[in-house]
Amino acid sequence: MNMYSDIIGALGEEWTVASAGGITGEAYVATTRQQKIFVKRNSSPFLAILSAEGIVPKLLWTKRMFNGDVLSAQQFIEGRELSPDDMNRPDVAAQLGKIHHSKELLFMLQQLDHTPVTSALLLRQCAAYGQDESNETIDEAVQWLMSHRPVDDEQELVVCHSDLNHNNWIEDESGQLYLTDWDDAIIADRAFDLAMVLYSYVDETDWENWFRQYGVTLTETLRNRMHWYAIAQTVLTIYGEQSEMERQEGLSVLQELLDETNE
Repeated sequence: MNMYSDIIGALGEEWTVASAGGITGEAYVATTRQQKIFVKRNSSPFLAILSAEGIVPKLLWTKRMFNGDVLSAQQFIEGRELSPDDMNRPDVAAQLGKIHHSKELLFMLQQLDHTPVTSALLLRQCAAYGQDESNETIDEAVQWLMSHRPVDDEQELVVCHSDLNHNNWIEDESGQLYLTDWDDAIIADRAFDLAMVLYSYVDETDWENWFRQYGVTLTETLRNRMHWYAIAQTVLTIYGEQSEMERQEGLSVLQELLDETNE
């Protein structure tokens, strides 16, 4: 039995099911004349609390299938994905601040036995990649990461989404903002997420204003941690690139980040 049959079996023959796209192929849109819902297989186990916090579209139901998979249905949002320029908006900063400050989300992920993704762990991953590669920029980056690794502070550990691409932010017709696709959520230093957003989307001259909406003061320590995570993430992104052109673009970005450390 395929996924389409599973969903029809859970919903009824009156429903029409179509793929919602995406890399995993695990997401679907189900419709009747009266209703439209978003259905996904094996979503993040803490989808319920994300829904209760208003961070994701409302969770309607979950159902365990005979094969052990879990289907979850959410309200389908008629809206739009944010553009790269939208990521500088105050409500994006405020929503991410709400997520990072949530003790409930952190407790839930801890109960699911998520091991924190520390700077020590990322450094080991980057160093392992460096051993596989013969590239001066990668070598320089790994050496810099080793000599500048921030101390892992338990007080700074939060729930990080870890994939804050602008396409994962959805705004509905009323202006309500949602952050979707929580399958890769981790416990990590807030700088892990912040580096991804700030270095990708927000001009450095706007950082202090952005952080005021986020709810934390941009200290020199936090700025340095963000830069460390930005370099580590770029190294690991290059490692995962299949296209030579994208790999070269990643190496160019990495060199720019390293040049900033020498300014």
